[in-house]
Amino acid sequence: MTGVSADPDLARQVLGTMWRIRRFEEAVDELFARGLMHGTMHLSIGQEAVPTATCLALRPTDSITSTHRGHGHCIAKGAALDRMMAELLAKRTGYCRGRGGSMHIADVATGNLGANGIVAGGVPIAAGAGLAARLRGTDQVTVSFFGDGAVNEGAWHEGVNLAAIWSLPVVFVCENNQYGMSMPSTKASRTTLAERASGYGIPSTTVDGNDVQQVYDAVTDAVARARSGDGPSFVEAVTYRWKGHSKSDKNLYRTRDEIEQWRERDPITLFEAAASEMGALAAADIDQCREQARQAVRSAVQAAMAAPDADPAELADAVYAK
Repeated sequence: MTGVSADPDLARQVLGTMWRIRRFEEAVDELFARGLMHGTMHLSIGQEAVPTATCLALRPTDSITSTHRGHGHCIAKGAALDRMMAELLAKRTGYCRGRGGSMHIADVATGNLGANGIVAGGVPIAAGAGLAARLRGTDQVTVSFFGDGAVNEGAWHEGVNLAAIWSLPVVFVCENNQYGMSMPSTKASRTTLAERASGYGIPSTTVDGNDVQQVYDAVTDAVARARSGDGPSFVEAVTYRWKGHSKSDKNLYRTRDEIEQWRERDPITLFEAAASEMGALAAADIDQCREQARQAVRSAVQAAMAAPDADPAELADAVYAK
């Protein structure tokens, strides 16, 4: 396995991606608080290691399906920050011309088959993408991101079962942030999530979702298995979201002590320490990664704010075939 934190180029790439995700979501949080962004959104601050390490294990030609908490997945797979920000600000230059918002960003050019406002909605889509790759005769792999709450949805079971019985090239990556809205995952099932996946006859593993290396190693193994024709795998990455489920969440079901304990395990801080210890990144390199991310997000906000608003008259243009 590649030691991500020991390789200077990989370490710089990973840290830059995690900081872009963090700064993008902090900017979104601020824009919403200032009344400049409308609707709702679901932030993944604290979970940056999972999408970053997972997409690092993929080729550009591989695909992903995402969730309602999908900003990190989009960025890690290569989406442009200015088009993402424009989409959230309902601008014409957004990925969906400002009509989809935070939960519906798709970027087919980078293999992102779409975020999804329906819990577990991306799972059967990933199975379909895996079947399409099989029928085309390619070795493309699809990663399906979902949260712990999705494992209790019917679509999840149908999608995983189909992928299992047809040995489709799909990797199911569960970002277990431990709460389905306000429901603790430990109260939603009598088994672990990995055990539930094992019930469908596919390999499953549980890793520390705040540890880049653990996520990367597990997904790399699963991707290799899928690409070689041996079928799907399930990777449970245990992590934690620092913010509430959505902007309407008053966070009354968690204690401040619990949140603080997880903030002390900040995946970015952990990776910076690991890369420093391995000698891959110096303090100046880390500062540069942070600054480049800050500048990239600032430029994205400026470009999006200056873009023309979406036209409500065009709202249904992409709904019906002409």
